[in-house]
Amino acid sequence: MNIYWLLFIVSLCVSAIGWKRFLYFISIGYGFSIAGCAVALVVVYRDVLSVQTSLLCLLLFVYGCRLGGYLFLREAKSSNYRKVLAENTGKDRYPVSVTVLIWVSCAFLYMAEVSPVASRLHNIGAGAGAGTFWDWAGVVVMAAGILLETIADLQKSAAKKRNPKRYVDTGLYSIVRCPNYFGEMVTWTGCFIVCIGAACSWWQWLIAALGYAGIIYIMFSGARRLELRQTRNYGADPSYQEYVKKTPILLPLIPIYSVARHRWLRG
Repeated sequence: MNIYWLLFIVSLCVSAIGWKRFLYFISIGYGFSIAGCAVALVVVYRDVLSVQTSLLCLLLFVYGCRLGGYLFLREAKSSNYRKVLAENTGKDRYPVSVTVLIWVSCAFLYMAEVSPVASRLHNIGAGAGAGTFWDWAGVVVMAAGILLETIADLQKSAAKKRNPKRYVDTGLYSIVRCPNYFGEMVTWTGCFIVCIGAACSWWQWLIAALGYAGIIYIMFSGARRLELRQTRNYGADPSYQEYVKKTPILLPLIPIYSVARHRWLRG
C-alpha cells in the first residue's frame, strides 16, 4: 500500500475518537494520530531506518503521545478546563456530512504533517541519496520545539494552580504570550525541513507544504481565539493591558502584539 494512503488511514482510525466528542478530532485524536503514524513508519521502513530517521520517528511518537496524553489528563483532572471547553467549543453535535468532512480533512492534515519523514524514508527505500545534514537539522529543531511546548505547558499548569483566575505572564510567557503554540510551530518546522534533503518530487513537496501551511494557520487561529477569550476575561485589568502591549502574541522578538482583527484566522 502507498505509504501516504497508509498514514491517512491510520489517522482516520485514530482520530475517529472525534465521533465520541467533536473536539477530539483536533485534540486528543490529533496527538495520538501523529503517534500512530510514527509507529506505522517504523514498521514499514524498519529495514532502511538510520539513526537520524529513527530519531525523527521517535520524536513524532513522543510529540503525539505527550500532546494526546496531556490533553486527556487536563480534561480529566481539571473541572475549570472542562468549563472553558464547554464555553468555547460550541455545540458538540453537527450534521453527519459536516462531521465526515472535518474527520477526513483532519486525517489528511495529520498525514501531510508527517509526510516529510515519510518521503525521506520512501525515497531512501527507492535508492535516493542520503540527506544526513537535513535529517539531523530536523531532529534538533523538532526536539527544541517539543521541549518548548513541554516547558510552556508545565509552567502554565503550575501558574494556574497558584492562581486559576489570573493570566500567565511568567517563565516563557514573559517572552511570548503563546509559547506552547510557538513550540508547536518550531516542531513542525523541524519536520518540514527534512524535505530539503529528501530528494522529494513536486507532489511530495506539495503534500508537505499543505501540512506545514495548515498547522501554521491553525496556530495563528488558535492564538486569535485565545486572545479574544483573554480580552474578555482580563481586558479590564491594567496590568494585563500592559502585558499585551509589550509581549508578542506568538513569535518571540517579532512585534506582532495582536491578531484579533484578522477575521480570516477563524477556525
